[in-house]
Amino acid sequence: MERKVPIWEKANLTIEEAAAYFGIGTNKLRTMTDGENCPFVLWVGSKRLIKRRKFEKFLEEQYSI
Repeated sequence: MERKVPIWEKANLTIEEAAAYFGIGTNKLRTMTDGENCPFVLWVGSKRLIKRRKFEKFLEEQYSI
């Protein structure tokens, strides 16, 4: 039986999970993570994951995105 890990316990989120968790659209997240030096994206092959804690910290320091 597969155990489903709650989003708030995951270290890395898919674009769709991050969009739901943070209330930001998937297109905006993709645009934000397109840069090579993005500190809160983790590439697994061609799959893009959001480093949840780093992204939370990033958002706390922003006025707007």
